[in-house]
Parts: sequence; C-alpha cells; structure tokens
Amino acid sequence: MSTGSISRPARFEAWRLAVIYIAVILAFTGLLFRLINLQVLEGPNWATRATDNFTNEVSVPAPRGIIYDRNGYILARNVASYNVVITPASLPDDDSDIQRIYRELSALINVPVGGPVTDASLEEAKLFAACVPGPGISQFVALQDTLAPYSPVKIKCNVSEDIARIVKEKIVDWPGVSIEIEPIRDFPTGSLTSNVIGFLGPIPALFEQKFKDKGFVPNRDKVGYAGVESSLQDILAGRNGLRVVQIDVAGQELRNLEPPISSVPGHNVTLTIDTRLQAAAEASLLQEINFWNTYFGTNRISSGVVIAMNPKTGEILAMVSYPSYENNRFARLIPSYYYEQLSQDPRHPLLNNAISAEFPPGSVFKLSTATGAFNEKVVDLNTIIQAPGQLLLCEKFNPNDLCNDSNTRPFVDWIFEQNPAGFGQIDFQHCIAYSSNVCFYKLGGGFQDEIKQGLGIERLGQYAKALGYNQQSGIQLEGEAAGLIPSPQWKRINTGENWSTGDTYIASVGQGYVLATPLQVLMSGATIANNGKLMQPTIVREVTDGEGNVVNMWFNPQDFTVSPEQTEGGYQISPFTPNMKWDITTTPMIQSYSCDGGYCSLNENELKIVAPETVAAVRGGTRLAITDPRGTLQKLFKGFPIAVGGKTGTAEYCDDVAFKAQRCNFGSWPTHAWTLAYAPYEDPEIIVVAFAYNGGEGASVAGPIVERVLKAYFELKALDIEQGKTTFGQ
Repeated sequence: MSTGSISRPARFEAWRLAVIYIAVILAFTGLLFRLINLQVLEGPNWATRATDNFTNEVSVPAPRGIIYDRNGYILARNVASYNVVITPASLPDDDSDIQRIYRELSALINVPVGGPVTDASLEEAKLFAACVPGPGISQFVALQDTLAPYSPVKIKCNVSEDIARIVKEKIVDWPGVSIEIEPIRDFPTGSLTSNVIGFLGPIPALFEQKFKDKGFVPNRDKVGYAGVESSLQDILAGRNGLRVVQIDVAGQELRNLEPPISSVPGHNVTLTIDTRLQAAAEASLLQEINFWNTYFGTNRISSGVVIAMNPKTGEILAMVSYPSYENNRFARLIPSYYYEQLSQDPRHPLLNNAISAEFPPGSVFKLSTATGAFNEKVVDLNTIIQAPGQLLLCEKFNPNDLCNDSNTRPFVDWIFEQNPAGFGQIDFQHCIAYSSNVCFYKLGGGFQDEIKQGLGIERLGQYAKALGYNQQSGIQLEGEAAGLIPSPQWKRINTGENWSTGDTYIASVGQGYVLATPLQVLMSGATIANNGKLMQPTIVREVTDGEGNVVNMWFNPQDFTVSPEQTEGGYQISPFTPNMKWDITTTPMIQSYSCDGGYCSLNENELKIVAPETVAAVRGGTRLAITDPRGTLQKLFKGFPIAVGGKTGTAEYCDDVAFKAQRCNFGSWPTHAWTLAYAPYEDPEIIVVAFAYNGGEGASVAGPIVERVLKAYFELKALDIEQGKTTFGQ
C-alpha cells in the first residue's frame, strides 16, 4: 500500500451536533408542555371525563301522593303494573337456549318471537317505543344489547298478575327474563271526578328543562296535565332519590360510589269534594238531559254543569262538568285516537266547563243589578214599578240624541207570550221573585220619568265585580276564565261603536256582551246567601304527609305555586281555614258616581260599602221566588221541608254551534237554562247552581237538577248524623 492512499478520519461539523441538540430539546420541551397541559391545566377536565366513564347517576322515582275526597274515599292512587322484561347480558350463552326461552315466553304473553335479526330489522325496531306492538322479542333484545346490555328492556307491559306469577316461577328456567313492577296512576271514580282530578302525562318538551332542574327524568316520570294533578303538581310529586354507582364498560353496576339519597314521597291531598254528592249531582244532571232529549227526540241539551258549595266556608262539595272523559285511559299513555276524539268534540269534554267556559248568565245575573239599584237608591222596598209585557225604548248612543221611529225598539218581558200585559205593578222584591225583565230594564237603564236615572253600566260593573264577576276566583284549578262585564270603553275598543242605552238594558238582565263562568254565578249567589261575605272557593281541604300529619301549605293563585310559608297574594289551604275574599257590607269596594250635563263617571278615589239592608232586601227577593205563588221556583220547591232561597235564569245566546245550525234568528234565539238556590234560607250551608247548555227555561230544566241535589245533600247529612259521623259539609 502506498503512502499516498492512506485515509484520514472525517471531520465532524459542530453545527450538525447543535441541530441534534436543538431537536432533542424541542422534542422534550413539547412533551413536557403537553404533559403539563394534560396533568395540570386540563387535569381536572380529564379526571372528570375519566370519572364519567365509570360513574352513572341513577334516579330513584318518588311515589306520587294519594288524592282523597273529604270522607277519605280514594280519588287517585298508585297501583302496581307488571311488565315482562329481558336483560340481554343475563341470557344464556347458547343461542338454542335463547330461542327456546323466546318461544316459550311468546306463547305466554302473545308477543311474536320475530325473524332473524338484521340491520334493517334493528332500524325498524328503533321506531317503536317499548311495549308498542310491532317488533318481535328478538329485535327488542338485540337492539337493547347494542345499547345497554345490562339494562332490562320491556317486552310486554301491564300483564295480568297471573302471568306475572308464572314468569316469576319460570325465572330459573328463563335466565334473563324477569318482572318489573311499575307504579301507574289509577282513578277509582274515573269520569265522575276527572274534570277535577285531571290526569298524568309525559313531560312536555317545552318544559323539559324546567322539570329536569327539579330532578325529574324525561320519558320516565309523568306530570299532571289537568285538574289538581296539574295545579298541585309540586305537592303530589315528591322528590326523586339518587344513586351514584360505578359501572363497567358494558354498563353493569359494580358498586355505590356515594351514599344513596332516598326519594321523598309526595304529600297526600284531601279535597273538599264529597263523592256521594258528586255522584248525585251527575245523576241529576244526566237524568234531566236524557229526559228532555228524549222528549224532543233530539240531542237538544249537549252539556251541563252542576256545582255545590258551602257559602260559609267556600268549600266546593261537588263540581260536575258534562260531558267528561275517562282519565284511566291516560294511565299508561295518552292514546292519540282518544285524545283527538275528545279535542275535536264541540262540547269540549277536556275542559272543566264549571270554571273554563263562559256563557251569558241571563236572569241569575239580576242579583247584581238588584244589589246595585237598591244600594244606589234607584229603588227602595216601597217603590212600585210598572212591568208591562214590553216597553218601547228610545235607544241613544249619545245623551243628546233625539228620539224617533228609527231608534225606538221594543224590549219584551219573558212572560209576554203567556200574558202580553206582563206583571203589572210590582215592588222591588217581587221583581226578583218574578224575574221581570222589564223591571230590571228600568232598574239598570232607567225609563222616562218613572225611573229617571237607572243604575248605569259603570255602576253595574262595580256591583257585579263585588259579587265575584269579571275576575278569576283563585280556586286551585288551572284554566279558569275571567268572564266579561262590558263597559263603554270595552265596546269602543272591540266593536268600534259607542255604548247605547239598549246595551245597558240588555246587560242589566245578564245578556248581550255579559259572560260568566258557572263558578262566578255560584259566587254571586253565595255572596247574597252569606249576607255579603264572599268566601274564597276552594277544592283543597288539607295536605298530609305519609304518616298522616297535616302539613302547613299556602297557595298563590297568581302563579299556581304552593309553599309551606305565606306568600303575598296567597291563602292557606292546609290545614283548612275558611278564607274570606271580602265582605261587601264592610269592605269599601264600590266607586262613587257623579253626573254632570248628562255624562256620568266613577270616582275611584271614593269607595263605599254595600249596606247590609241592601243584601237583606235582595235575599228577601230570592225567598219570595220560593214562597210567592207566582215565584219562579214556587212550584218546584213547594212542600220542600227546608226553607230555600233562589233565582232562575234563561239566557239567550248565539255561539258558533248555534250559528252553524242556523238557530240564531232574531226574536227566537236559543236559550241556556240556569238555576241557583241555597238552603237553609236563614243560615245557609249549601248553595247549588245548575247550567244546561241549550236547555231552554231555567226553572223547568235547571231547577229540578238543583232541587234533587239539595234533597240529596240533606238526606246524606241526616244519614251521617244517624251513623255518628262528622256532620256533612262541616
């Protein structure tokens, strides 16, 4: 080897080493930063996510409270419903054993086994809710196996107790199959009290977050949809419990991670309703409806209402709204076909017509006109009023309008067809007893020189409101209507016309624009019967816990909230305490009234009471309706063993139903029937109102309903006393 070919070591360049060092440093810096980010900055987030992977919160449903009537009869309760369920993870490993279980179970519960499980069949199964006929057992189980294999899937719901017992006996031979006990709501009285009790349904999507914040579980828990089930939801529902458990990757529970929080059962509610009187009221209403519909050979009377109340306490003893619905059909789910049938019924069976429907009150409204006219000294006990069969009114839209043939119209009395001469000369109390329209036309709107200035629509509205009209009562039921007592301002806004003297005449007898709920009519009569004291109508008697202890509870009608402490605008509902809304003889409620140059106005800064002698005078008129030979209720209550006071009403109407039937013909309008009566007259403990839609004359149609309900009340009371029970209605 020559010396010229000798090799020398290669020269190492320093910048290459620097690059390596920099790359290593950057790599370790990135790893360190990532490590700090994961462990320190995002550590809590990842720890939470890791915990969530093995943690599951299980909500434990709370038992719903029971609803009783005043005598302890159950109106709503929880009953056991048996569901056949299968837990996919607990099924045998051998497919032949699984198919054997499916076949034997199918023969017992009449659910098909189903064909081979395919992607298409699983997609189809996703469209069906649990227990809805459609997919077979195989599809239900296979779908659940892909979602949560350790959670049971419902195969058949609400099976009989016998089938549930057989399944339990077969558990050894059918691993994975078991019985799930699910509480469902049961209403023993069904349609008799459904408009008061209501029903339950799934949590609406609109309020899902609201209920989730309260611990409810959508698609499992049910909430009240109507009646006291809805208005007292917070009392009845209780509070769900909670279990925090550890689960494995398949969803199987391993252990509790935290001490379980027990569920709190809902409170029980006792209502003021007496089921016996409720049944008597419904039977009386249906008896009268069936009689007249058979008599006329057509369904003339389509709906009706009966309400009974203790006027001294405000307790609702019976509240019947016909037609009703069967709330037990909503126990598990709300059938779409049944709900559609009810919602499209023009009689509105889903509404509680006792509080939600508005009708012209007709002559029962004359109690308001009578109270105002006497208190304003438009008339006194000695005033004699001319009551011919009809009178001719010069209808004015402005005080200075001149009278001529074009603006003169007749206003007839109800007796005109029987006796064109009318009632002749009668005094104030006989105006009430005979229910003379002409008399009340004059009291409300005045007439020539005989009554130069009547009560007027402004003052009429004041007295009507004092008796309970034109406002919600505040009862513990949702959906209450406010009614309507019109005013000149209301008419200008809603019709674009001025108020006329004819409008006042019509309003004075509860017609025209005047609208009221049956409960408002009852309240007006109760105020007179109770010597001016209007008690708060109530449907709740007391609230108790699971051990029977009475719970203090207050109700706020403004937002339908219940609270153990008093709130502004609320009143106590448990333990039961009669709440007086006002006493018109001591609470100044009537605005003063002054006139100048033919124009009159109210002064809201000056309020006055209704004199006790005014209430006494009106009460006397309601008694004459029973005792006077020409009284509107004399024939009906002749020989009744207990003194009664009352008022009848026949109200002309023209609503959508009548208009479509072409029955709105001037001079022969269809009529609703009303009757209001209370007893004993001197110290009333019950007042009843009956309403029959398109019933005709009040005394003939609604009157017998009221008479039978009053009779049933006193018979039941005598029976209770004989048996040594607490006096009925007390």
